[in-house]
Amino acid sequence: MTKLRKGTWVLVADGEKALFLANKTDGEDPFLQVVRKKQQDNPAAIAQSESRPGRVSDGGHGQKSALEETDWHELAKDRFAADLAELLYGYAHHGDFDRIVLVAAPHVLGELRDQLHQEVLDKVVAEIPKTLTNHPLNEIEQIVKSDIAA
Repeated sequence: MTKLRKGTWVLVADGEKALFLANKTDGEDPFLQVVRKKQQDNPAAIAQSESRPGRVSDGGHGQKSALEETDWHELAKDRFAADLAELLYGYAHHGDFDRIVLVAAPHVLGELRDQLHQEVLDKVVAEIPKTLTNHPLNEIEQIVKSDIAA
């Protein structure tokens, strides 16, 4: 039985954008329709940080070491994965989907997997570690179809 049958949802996400898609046909000729889009405003790390990293005394007279800057951009991406997991739980809990394929950048997929509720995990039929958020829908359909075939 195909993993991408009618009614299967496909989440296509990176650390800043997500498309919630539903397959309206079958796995042989998928037709993905947008259910919802989600995007977060996440400026580059340099725009979110101070002008220079903090410094701490090393204990010697006049000796200081630089502290590593917090990467606010990466933290926002991780929070975005948590937000997606919460949305998916709401959709799953309300019966909006019975099956889902997760398509995300490898790092985001790992973060998302760690955040997903068991109710959503039970509905995951495939995972594709790719960034497809900037691809047109017809390309996403073909890539998802070919990656989960077999």
